[in-house]
Formats: sequence, C-alpha cells, structure tokens
Amino acid sequence: MIKSSFKSLFVFIIVLVSAAGCDNKQEYSPEVQERISRVENNLTPWTIARRGPRWSLSERMAFYNIKGLSIAVIYNYKIEWAKGYGWADISENRLVTEKTLFQAASISKSLNGIGIMKLVQDKKLDLNADINDYLESWKFPYDEKTNNRKITTANLLSHTAGLNIYGFPGYAVNDTIPTLLQILDGEVPSNTEAIRSETEPGNKVMYSGGGITISQQIVEDITKQTYEDFMQKNVLDPLGMSSSFFSQIPDKKYRKRMATGYYLNGEEVKGKYHIHPELAAAGLWTNPIDLCLSVIETQLSYLGKSDKVLSPEMTRLRLTPVIQDAALGVFVAQKGTTRYFNHNGGNAGFSSQLTACLDEGNGVVIMTNSDNGSILEEIVNSVAITYKWKDYGLPVRKEN
Repeated sequence: MIKSSFKSLFVFIIVLVSAAGCDNKQEYSPEVQERISRVENNLTPWTIARRGPRWSLSERMAFYNIKGLSIAVIYNYKIEWAKGYGWADISENRLVTEKTLFQAASISKSLNGIGIMKLVQDKKLDLNADINDYLESWKFPYDEKTNNRKITTANLLSHTAGLNIYGFPGYAVNDTIPTLLQILDGEVPSNTEAIRSETEPGNKVMYSGGGITISQQIVEDITKQTYEDFMQKNVLDPLGMSSSFFSQIPDKKYRKRMATGYYLNGEEVKGKYHIHPELAAAGLWTNPIDLCLSVIETQLSYLGKSDKVLSPEMTRLRLTPVIQDAALGVFVAQKGTTRYFNHNGGNAGFSSQLTACLDEGNGVVIMTNSDNGSILEEIVNSVAITYKWKDYGLPVRKEN
C-alpha cells in the first residue's frame, strides 16, 4: 500500500511538473492538442494488439524512474508539436522544455553519416576505397583477421568493417581526456581498448562505435579542420540546427539549457554528464526539435525536394542498406510496403530515439536524461497509433 501510494504521488508530481514546464509555450490548435493528449495517454509495447496495455506518459516516467523527457513529432514533413516533461536538473530546480539540450549519444552517428556523405559528394572521399588512403595522422593496422580485405568508409558507416568497441563509456568532467589518436590505439588515458579487427570486413553487421571513431579521424585528416568545426559549418548550420553542437566545451549560453544525466537508480551523473571525445560516435548535444530538422531534410531530399547539405542522389545512397538494415549511418527497416529509418542512442544518464518514415512525412524524436531507454519504443508506438503510421506495427521484412 505504501509503495502504491508513493508511486501515485510520483505520477502526480510528474503531471504537475509537466504542466508547469508548458507555461509560456506555443499554443496549438484543438486538433493538435487532441493528438498530443492521445500520444500522452496511449503508451504501449505493441502497435497492433487489439487488447494490449495502455499507459499514460506520466505513469511510465514514474515506472521507469525517468526524471526528464522531451518529444517532437513530425507530421506531413513539418514539426507539428514539441513538448518537455519533468526535470532537466532536480538540484537546480530546472524543468525540461522543448529547448532543453540532451546528449544524443549514438544518434550522433546519423549526423556523422551526413557529414561523411558531404565529403563523398564533394569528391574528397571514395566510399569504397581503403580507409588508409585517407588516414594521415594514423594508419589502421591490418592483420590476418581481415583476410587481406581492405576496410572502406562504407564499411565503417554501415558497421560491416568487422571492428571491435561497441560503445564508449565517456569520461567524468574532471578526468584527463585522451586525444583521438590515444583512443584509436587504446593508450592511456583512454578507457577503451585499441580499435582493431575482430573479423573479415564486409561479411556481416557488427555494430562498432570504434569504426565510427575512425571516420572522425578521416574527416579531420581530409579537411584539416577539427571534427566539430567541420560538422558545425557543413552539417548543423545548413540544416538550421542552431541549438546543436559537437564541442565538448559548450558555450556558456547553452549551460542552463543542458540536461543533467541520471542513472537507473535515479542518482545524478557525477559532474552532471560525461565528456565524449569520440564525437562522431557519441558527442552531439541537441534537442528533438533540431533532430527533427535533420529528419525532415532527409525525407525531402530523398524525394528530390531539397538539398541543403546532400543532393537527393547522395541522400538515397546514404539510406541504402549495405547488409540487412544497416545503411550509411542509419538503419532502414522495411515494414510491409513502407520503409522507416531510425537510430537510437545511450550515454551515461541519457537515452534517445529517432524514428521516421521514408515514404511519408511522419516521424518522432524522443530524448531523456535517463539511462533507462525502455520508455522510448512505447512512446514511438503511441505516436504511430495516433498518427496512423502505415505498416509500422508489421514485423520487419528481412531480405538478406
């Protein structure tokens, strides 16, 4: 009884906090407000079950012990609404708003894919050439595991390079931060092993944040710029992502908008968040609104209606799976007759998910300041049900 009462109180507090966080925010039409309400009250683990469980967003935030969360929904190639819920930082008494910034974690890889494809478009990089043709500051040390096959940048982006290092734990804000070269070779103070081959490239999908980190070095060696500067000028700014950055030393103007990360047990991440020098794999700070701008541009470019960064041809190549659902920096799933592209992310204290339709102008981005990403797909399902996403509830059709 005590546990039940405590949980009910937590739900009540989240409802109050969410309502408070909506003061002075954009007013939506009654039709949009009705859809927002349906999304907020229709969370489910399944999209096609006739008699499945349905929960409210506040109930699931309490259940998963999620402090703060932000959602932006795309409808007909436009952001229809964006809203924040809960706390950005409890100790500082800061609420989540639609402008709150979160670590995108592995969704960074999707933006990295756009940056790499920009170099391909500008004829500075051949996707299918040996990565050592472009690496200057460091060379990949091939060994017998590759079976004399060379690793390409397409392999890196599609996780088909056969490399180790799934993900990166990051560094406490007071830690000594390794250089990119130290990370590549696993040298102190790097907290991960050297990035090396595990198997022959080109045979299977083997998710590797390590491979994406090699692509970060390729960008710097080709452009002679820092990775964050190249991405800001060539990807983020042209996309209109004015609240997004890869720099791990954020401008002071962003400090009060940055969410604090929380672990599964609800404890605050020491220093509020971790530093990620593996920028391409995990370093982006952003919010759902900005990520939706990148999604919409991808959708329109795919249709041949926009080219803010990539031409339609380059966008279509980026969205073409190499093996199974792994495309170039993004995953593409065939559900029935409809294709969806997606990426999720998880850093210490942060979880996020991006899901959108290639064939129609629908999508959603969700970001939280929690280790627990279990709520993400439940929200995606609620959005899919509310906006009647075609074929989303069908199982993924595998052709490889």
